[in-house]
Amino acid sequence: MTSFLNALHRTLPAGRLVTDPGVMSAYAHDEAMWAPFGTPAALVRATSVEDVQAVVSTCAQYGVPVVPRGAGTGVSGGANAIDGCMLLSLEAMTEIVEIDPFERLAVVQPGVVNDDLRAACAKLGLWYPPDPASSPWSTIGGNV
Repeated sequence: MTSFLNALHRTLPAGRLVTDPGVMSAYAHDEAMWAPFGTPAALVRATSVEDVQAVVSTCAQYGVPVVPRGAGTGVSGGANAIDGCMLLSLEAMTEIVEIDPFERLAVVQPGVVNDDLRAACAKLGLWYPPDPASSPWSTIGGNV
């Protein structure tokens, strides 16, 4: 595991890789307190596509499972860590890249908050319909 973490540390910008158990514990599970979860090897707080590519490539090379997560508002355990995994937080990837009103297409990063996308669509006379109870803070990546 040390060589894996060293490889990630060399690949990622400073501050993205987190190994502090206290910080990681806040990311280890979603709101489904009944669902089991494990202890991750590390957490990466991605801010770019390049960060995600580096994590996935390195994890594939070392055989480390990746658990992606957004805001962690789910209630199904879908964002829960498994022992030894890499938690990949996408919550800081919040760019709305494009909204095409003619094609009815939105291209967004996974950390975009549901209500933020809904508001951006409304400015163009459109409506983004998914309406989870957590829409003021849940992220698009969790809707997929």
